[in-house]
Amino acid sequence: MLHPAVAHFAVVLPVVSLVIGIAYLIKPSELMSKISTRFMVFATLFLIFAFFTGKSDGGEVFILLPDAGQDLLKDHKELGLFLVIGMGLATLAKFIGCFKKILKVEIFAILLAAIISSGTLFQGKMGGELTYAYGANVEKYADGMDCLENPSEFVVEK
Repeated sequence: MLHPAVAHFAVVLPVVSLVIGIAYLIKPSELMSKISTRFMVFATLFLIFAFFTGKSDGGEVFILLPDAGQDLLKDHKELGLFLVIGMGLATLAKFIGCFKKILKVEIFAILLAAIISSGTLFQGKMGGELTYAYGANVEKYADGMDCLENPSEFVVEK
């Protein structure tokens, strides 16, 4: 289960990219532009890693979730794909703006990063709900044992 470790970075890095992007807008410099761009690249990479590790981990637990949990997991996956695509586009725009020195394109990329950052925070909330409300990938919770109200009733004693 790599998804929980990768997902935390995937939530935080877009927010850090946004903060650095805002700092760049407050006091523009070539150095801040490059730093902001690099953070957006790292954020995009971690979003991609989180998406694929989530597909793997989610596939293992999907059948064990109740219907509401399965629906939430599908929504979580769909939003994850949109976040990956959106952050990729924002990073591409920031990269072009940085190296061609087009401030308006960089501003557009930072605005996209703001939208993506809010989306990743919501995505983290959904992931937390999958874990804490539905027991996704929690040992001895989402393994079918929660279906039994009192598992000791079914133990045959000799």
